[in-house]
Amino acid sequence: MDPLRARIEQSWQSGEIDRDAVAETLAHLDEGQLRVAEKIDGQWVVHSWLKQAILLYFRMMPMVEGSYGDYRYYDKIPLKTKLKEQNIRVVPPGTVRYGSFLEPGCVVMPGYVNIGAYVGAGTMVDTWATVGSCAQIGAGVHLSGGVGIGGVLEPPGARPVIVEEGCFLGSRCIVVEGVIVEKEAVIGAGVTLTASTPIIDVTGPREVEYRGRVPARSVVVPGVRSKKFPAGDYSLPCALIIGQRSESTDKKTSLNEVLREFALPV
Repeated sequence: MDPLRARIEQSWQSGEIDRDAVAETLAHLDEGQLRVAEKIDGQWVVHSWLKQAILLYFRMMPMVEGSYGDYRYYDKIPLKTKLKEQNIRVVPPGTVRYGSFLEPGCVVMPGYVNIGAYVGAGTMVDTWATVGSCAQIGAGVHLSGGVGIGGVLEPPGARPVIVEEGCFLGSRCIVVEGVIVEKEAVIGAGVTLTASTPIIDVTGPREVEYRGRVPARSVVVPGVRSKKFPAGDYSLPCALIIGQRSESTDKKTSLNEVLREFALPV
């Protein structure tokens, strides 16, 4: 893909859009042959030129009115097609935009998957859950009702939100600003994770604080902690790691046990 990348980067720098290169790049994203971020040697790497291609695509595409059955829209980006051939279930009015990729077995309830996103096999995007632009969601993930996965296109080098395989995110969770939720973590309902949110492991004799990353297999619930201000003491939101999923059971059993053991709302 080096020649294609060079053409996109030249278009980005010059402002003269290579329409064929942009169209080819978006087709590769839509087919899953390219992805905005991927794990290489254990580290997540962002391919900023692909986000540049998406931004160029927005610039070159005209606003058009379209329809799918009774559904009407007016936008620059068409909806994804060939869902049956790809074994992707989309329940109306669920929306999956062109330029995103979903592996076989994904289910999208009346939720939303934006351009540039990648969703792994067997993942459930539940009712009114949203997967933002360029977000990377692993296989076997459950995004419960109303979960908000943030998107990012600018700056092109910014890391998107990443939820690794086997994770469970409870209802109304919000994950934004490039936070990484590592594999098989369980996030309780209503947890908000931003790049600056303190994620505090309280399972040991002393707290251990993380920012921008939830360690693998962690069980996380909403929390607050006190902070002094000139006007007085106030409680600010944080997230608390209160345990770990068991290694001794399979993922489904372990998830059920976690929900029971820690009485997590989902």
